[in-house]
Amino acid sequence: MSLLERDKRSIWHPFTPLKGSPEPLPLVRAEGVWLYTEDGRKILDAISSWWVNLHGHSHPYIADAVVKQARTLEHVIFAGFTHEPAVRLAERLLQILPNGFSKVFYSDNGSTAVEVALKMAMQYWYNAGVHHKKKIVALDGAYHGDTFGAMSVGERSPFNAPFDDYLFEVEFLPFPACYHPSCCAGKRLSPAACGQVATLLSRFEQLAQSGEVAAFIYEPLVQGASGMRMYSAEILDQLLHIAQKYDIICIADEVMTGFGRTGRLFASEYCLHKPDIICLSKGLTGGTMALGVTACTDRIVEPFRQEDIMKTFFHGHSFTANPLACAAANASLDLLLQPQCLSRIAAIAQAHLDFEAHIREHRRVRQVRCMGTIFALEIETTQQTHYFNEARHHLYTYFLDKGILLRPLGNVVYILPPYVIAPAELQMVYDAIEVMLNELGAPSDTARNNAPAQQ
Repeated sequence: MSLLERDKRSIWHPFTPLKGSPEPLPLVRAEGVWLYTEDGRKILDAISSWWVNLHGHSHPYIADAVVKQARTLEHVIFAGFTHEPAVRLAERLLQILPNGFSKVFYSDNGSTAVEVALKMAMQYWYNAGVHHKKKIVALDGAYHGDTFGAMSVGERSPFNAPFDDYLFEVEFLPFPACYHPSCCAGKRLSPAACGQVATLLSRFEQLAQSGEVAAFIYEPLVQGASGMRMYSAEILDQLLHIAQKYDIICIADEVMTGFGRTGRLFASEYCLHKPDIICLSKGLTGGTMALGVTACTDRIVEPFRQEDIMKTFFHGHSFTANPLACAAANASLDLLLQPQCLSRIAAIAQAHLDFEAHIREHRRVRQVRCMGTIFALEIETTQQTHYFNEARHHLYTYFLDKGILLRPLGNVVYILPPYVIAPAELQMVYDAIEVMLNELGAPSDTARNNAPAQQ
């Protein structure tokens, strides 16, 4: 029986309908930016396998670190024990995170890192004896994961519709309409957009003044799953200023934006005001293993420093601070912080800007957004930008047939490559996107007239 036949009998794949979906591609190995299929195909991974892979697949340095650790200590309960890989990783993260972070709490993935952050923030107020701060504020279009707390602070959509009745109430602010990091400073906002930003800030101030808001959670500068929507550091700084003025805990979800994706190690570095809690995963281990981190400032830790056992943070996972995952993360940090890796990040960012300038006036391009190693192109269609836009049905297979893994978010085609991608390999992706746009032909006047406002 083939691998595919065995898969069909026993596997339930994520985000995949059980009927009517294309069959999964059986892989036999991967190296660098390339995936190798069972039938001999070679596919360029231009999205870092759901944004996790930083240094290329099967990187020998990370693999060797995992193997070495497996021969020493593969796992141990983390309640009552500790080990070198976890301590070393925590120390290193606290050195490179924005100033003020003092503790690291380990979990398993991005969703659990967010769950930890939400529980940590809510228990902070409980431990401090403040019982009127119970509201959480988030941004429209947010995606923070698929566990119940993470779903609650995310966009209410068809993805979580079956669970709406079970999600806790959250106040959602309008998404900042300013899509490019330099828009505000460059005075590129339209009057309508400026009005939206003013409404956003006024609404948050109103909520904050009530004294009932416990926490504000956000994806700094880039909302990934909602279409790589981007907004300015200036606007985020204003939101953080309001939050901190009214003693609201700020939670930065950097699961996607962390570890160089936006051009700096962390997107929070673009802001003057820093979060109280930060969530990390995805690129944390270089994409090798599952690991989550929730780091917090000493302010958050203080109400938990009590002998009263009922003020303990009762949260944990069986594989908390798994030594193999921590070893992989330490190895990934070794690679990330090397000058040549930081140079590659800068080179990818510049290549994206060059391609943006080349393609943005194409008749089938509604909008192009890029920041650091993230590039997003919104195709002109008659439908609004949405995950379920009909364009996604054929674009995914279109690029796979050309030997490139791109997984469009509706009509948004994005590139988020491993940092080891060569200029020629990146150009191959750009060329395929341009050919696709040319093959689409000119959009009808009706399509343009009915196109929604840009976000």
